[in-house]
Amino acid sequence: MASWHRFDLVDSSYAMGLLAHRTPAWTEPYVEILDQLIERHTGWWSAADWLTQFGPDPDRARYPDAFRPLIPRHLWGDYDVPGWTANGTQPWGVQMDPVAADGMLFYKGFFLVLLGIRSMIADDDRWNEPFDMIRDGLDTFTWTHSSIADQLSRQWLAAPIGCH
Repeated sequence: MASWHRFDLVDSSYAMGLLAHRTPAWTEPYVEILDQLIERHTGWWSAADWLTQFGPDPDRARYPDAFRPLIPRHLWGDYDVPGWTANGTQPWGVQMDPVAADGMLFYKGFFLVLLGIRSMIADDDRWNEPFDMIRDGLDTFTWTHSSIADQLSRQWLAAPIGCH
């Protein structure tokens, strides 16, 4: 479940925040590293699962026995393994923007952590200027750090039981 490309980006950012507080004289290189991590997170590969896993997992009836502890016994063979994002599930339909989507809560949350660590140690507000995400022809979406946080907040307010 944590083997997607974006987890390498986000998990690598934790050290930058800690190092910047420990050695503030080196803040500029840490910010440069974070900018590269963020830039990569704005590309297609950061949301590859959301952009390729549509509807129920077609392999759900053929999962290996090792997946049994992850799936309710009475739903074995008719339930997606945790980590299958299922873009396009009804009633929402396919939503190609992983930030605007009704699902992908974890995507937005982890990206906000990455942006927040950079914001915490940088002197500028670079990622609060509009930037493009996914950048896959028609699937290009413009966001800012604040607009992603606002989107997630609106989703939570609209669905108090969870926006996911």
